[in-house]
Amino acid sequence: SLVFSDSINYHGQDGYPYQTDYPPQDEDAASDATEGADEDNQMYEGEYQGIPHPDEIKEARRAARVEARRKARMAAQQEEEEENLPEQYEIIMEDCGHGRFQWMLFFVLGLALMADGVDGFVVGFVMPSAEKDMCISNSDKGLLGLLVYVAMMVGALVWGGLCDKMGRRKCLIYVLSIDLIFSFLSCFAQGYGFFLFFRFCSGFGIGGAIPIVYTYFAEFLQMDKRGEHLSWLCMFWMLGGLYASFTAWGIIPHYGWGFAIGTEFQMHSWRLFILVCLLPALAALVGVIFMPESPRFLLENARHDEAWMILRKVHDTNWKAKGEPERVFTVTNINTPKTQEDEFIEIQSDTGTAFQRWTVRHLTMLQQVMANIMSLSAPELRLQGLFLVIVWFCLAFSYHGLGVWFPDMIKYMQFEEYEAKVRVFHRERVERFHFNFSLVNQIHREGEYIHDKWMKSVKFENSLFENCYFEDIRSTNTFFENCTIKNSIFYNTDLWQEKFKNCQMENTTFLHPKKGCHLNFNEENDIVIYMVSFLGSLAVLPGNIISALFMDKIGRIRIIGGSMLVSSACTFLLLLSFSQGAVICWQCLFYGASVAAWNGLEVISVELYPSSKRGTAFGILNGICKFAAIIASFIFAAFIGITKIIPIFLAFSALVCGGLLALKLPETREKILS
Repeated sequence: SLVFSDSINYHGQDGYPYQTDYPPQDEDAASDATEGADEDNQMYEGEYQGIPHPDEIKEARRAARVEARRKARMAAQQEEEEENLPEQYEIIMEDCGHGRFQWMLFFVLGLALMADGVDGFVVGFVMPSAEKDMCISNSDKGLLGLLVYVAMMVGALVWGGLCDKMGRRKCLIYVLSIDLIFSFLSCFAQGYGFFLFFRFCSGFGIGGAIPIVYTYFAEFLQMDKRGEHLSWLCMFWMLGGLYASFTAWGIIPHYGWGFAIGTEFQMHSWRLFILVCLLPALAALVGVIFMPESPRFLLENARHDEAWMILRKVHDTNWKAKGEPERVFTVTNINTPKTQEDEFIEIQSDTGTAFQRWTVRHLTMLQQVMANIMSLSAPELRLQGLFLVIVWFCLAFSYHGLGVWFPDMIKYMQFEEYEAKVRVFHRERVERFHFNFSLVNQIHREGEYIHDKWMKSVKFENSLFENCYFEDIRSTNTFFENCTIKNSIFYNTDLWQEKFKNCQMENTTFLHPKKGCHLNFNEENDIVIYMVSFLGSLAVLPGNIISALFMDKIGRIRIIGGSMLVSSACTFLLLLSFSQGAVICWQCLFYGASVAAWNGLEVISVELYPSSKRGTAFGILNGICKFAAIIASFIFAAFIGITKIIPIFLAFSALVCGGLLALKLPETREKILS
């Protein structure tokens, strides 16, 4: 404000000073004494040309200067508040302490992480049964695995960005609900198309769990507890793998646990397995409903009162549990940065219809999410963000690639061992014989079978069948190649057109054929695969414990770099594995060594980015992880049965490069969440 004195000296046109008690006029104001006419009665000569009056121009400039000064003051105030908020929030969290509230949230979010871990194993476990039950071809089988990973990648990108605008708790409820609904529907889908669609939608939902869970939990932890407790949280992903492996081992091979309604609806045991796998997600959803929103998110969005109430609840819950109920929450005011929330609400309220309000609301949110993504390319975040992306990609490429290679390699070794024991019968003649047993791992060539009765399945090449009776045959892996079949009857068998390759049939009858695909659970479920997955998940436990205990002591960077380099050594030693037992042993060592790198990456990804962009950045990094898994699964699977040198070399190189580059990342052990 300006203060004028009561008496100010002015000089007239003649240079004589004089005094006046009148307030001074603006320098551009008109004077009746000097102009000799009333301003209201004058006509501005430029009015007819549309030229603004000089008074209007000066007034507009004055208003612009005032507005610019106001904005500058607001920007300075906002910058000061944003600088003060992280330190003040850290002090508040230290005052709230670490206790009962954090442990309740730990178990609830752990169940959500466990649900994500379960979903990563479901498709692999049910595929051997589902492909026969729904007549899935090899190309379609590969499509299912691909689409599930694509859905999880998209889900990580979408939900990671939305949780920075909608809230951590709200997005996590949406994520778990989508996963539950569509996983439940996939249990009853009889056609492959519906099953594929439901699993895609389920993957889109659960794909957002990891970015939200770590962002959510980190904002309730003080600095000296963050690394350790985020690492403990990682153990729930391992528990998800153990849960999926154990339940698959106990449920899927039991055909009798299913049921059927007529011939159109089949509920086999692998569908019951999917149903049981929903329990962690269901428990997590119930728990999250009773948890509060992240107060840091509320403060970032100028919702001061809600954040204060939650922080007070955290404070009182922890100190009452510690036997100090008399401690009072002394915080009365928390700095909150100015946001576009008021403008956002005004836009919603000014829009006409409900549909228009919904459209404007979601389009504005989409614009804000995109602006958040673009801001991650800022100079101060660009280089360290690039390094972090490369490390995530290298670790995910090797981890998920070998995760596909290990079970496929074991299956290939089993197949080679099986083929080595095959018995070949050449030009045998069997007449009037009743086969009431299975002929396993045998090839019959150029044989003659006359007036025989068959009760079980068998494989034949270049053979003659005359006056034979085939009854109650389940032929999962049985084929007739270049055979001649005369005067024979097939009764109640699943032998259909694709089972006969280049065969000649004369006077042959098919009675009560079982069309379609049928499961043979004795052949389609190998418990070795379940055991391998179970042991691989269990091997993660020591690495989890070590990383949690030392995360805050030796730092995130050393944990990541050391873990990846040790994992590369385990990968290189896979070249010396020539048996199933050796592959399983090195698999367990690799998983146990690499889990520390995963824990360190997840901790540093939370700590490196500011709160307003934390979920968005973590979602992008997790999406890149899923993208690397898609590429690795194709590359590593292509070399099964051809060579193991190339997959091992690729995994080794990726781990070494990622481990060395991780040493260039900034240490965030003593960094306050910005």
